Amino acid sequence: MIEDIVLLSRLQFAITVFFHFIFVPLTIGLGAMVAGFEVKYWKTQQEKWKKLAQYWGNLFKINFAFGIVTGFAMTFQFGTNWGPYSEFMGDVFASPLALEALIAFFLEATFFGIWLFTSHKRPKLKAVSMVLVAVGTMISAIWIITANAFMQHPVGYQMAADGSKILLADFGAVLANPYLWYMLIHTLLAAYLLSAVFMVAVSGYFLLKKSNVDIYKTSMKLGVYVLIISAILLPTLGMFYGHYVGEVQPVKAAAMEAVWESGSDKPMYLFSIPSESEGRNLVQIIGIPYVGSFLLTGDFHGEVTGLNDIDPNDRPPVALTFYSFRIMVMLGILFILEALAGLYLVRKDPTMEKPNSRKYMKLMLYSLPLPYLAIMFGWAVAEVGRQPWIVYGLYRTSEAISGIPAIQILFSMGLLVLFYLLLFVLFLYLMKNAVVAGPEVKDHA
Repeated sequence: MIEDIVLLSRLQFAITVFFHFIFVPLTIGLGAMVAGFEVKYWKTQQEKWKKLAQYWGNLFKINFAFGIVTGFAMTFQFGTNWGPYSEFMGDVFASPLALEALIAFFLEATFFGIWLFTSHKRPKLKAVSMVLVAVGTMISAIWIITANAFMQHPVGYQMAADGSKILLADFGAVLANPYLWYMLIHTLLAAYLLSAVFMVAVSGYFLLKKSNVDIYKTSMKLGVYVLIISAILLPTLGMFYGHYVGEVQPVKAAAMEAVWESGSDKPMYLFSIPSESEGRNLVQIIGIPYVGSFLLTGDFHGEVTGLNDIDPNDRPPVALTFYSFRIMVMLGILFILEALAGLYLVRKDPTMEKPNSRKYMKLMLYSLPLPYLAIMFGWAVAEVGRQPWIVYGLYRTSEAISGIPAIQILFSMGLLVLFYLLLFVLFLYLMKNAVVAGPEVKDHA
């Protein structure tokens, strides 16, 4: 029965977080791009940059608003489904969340209002406001990921004398946590990649219709340049991130590659089917010698801890972690190929009217859901791979739940799903209307 409550509580929180994170990365990426358009208009006074700022700013507004609304739902669950966790982590968790609210949220909200109600007749104020909104979204990410990174790799704490909770001992150590900076930069790059794909896809939609060609060629090129940079940097950073995970969370690392037996000189198999019940891979095809050890340790001959040397009660769900990681990696390769193709086409076909360019723009329209999936699978690796610990090595997820009856969790989860479905339909309706409206947006007085 306890297992059912844990599973339902985790499922409800996963639904809440994943739905919230539909809006977060696009808000971060578009915020930075809109800020760039506003600054460009302030400096040049060219109508093109004003229209770009207005158009993409409208899409940013919708995401920003939905992100705020869905973010509140997460905080409620800490006091309902996860009461013991809040008590155990409260002394450490409270600081970054308080700073997120006091610094980042107020910065975002204040200057978002100024930007929203400032006319383009005052371009400097509008540009500065949007820059501060974009900075605020990134600061918000820092504080949220600070808390999550502590859960992944606890540092700067001491245990209370009675063992009931952890106490913050060194906030500087919490901020210097390497896990924080790996996760933060990886998350921001993923947000920029998603926003770049979104900008390329939407720009391509208008270029296919030959509508406002000059405006959307500019945003197409910007999207492609951001895409190529983020698509290349993500796996580069991810390689070092993987080495670090192998150091501090060797069980998660082993699950990511489905390594069952400890040893050195491990290959990486291009295709595997892990079996948790049998403690082995049922199928493993095309092994690349030494690459498995390198990915998990940074050394081609590095020693890797196998899952069979870990107590089964201390292992994460291997199949979910493994397949989530593989899907994320395959999508990452696809994004690099799409970025290279886009870079080639914008250079070779500046008009973006040749058949290959039109095929590329159609491809990017169909690719629009893929960066969302890559981000969700990436978070699944991070959070599922940490199990059975909610605070790695210190506090198990099964100890962190409030013990609410399963029927109550099911009822509230059903209402939550219904509410989110309605919210998502509204979001799609607003986004569709804002996308097809084009750049001819009237400026308020």
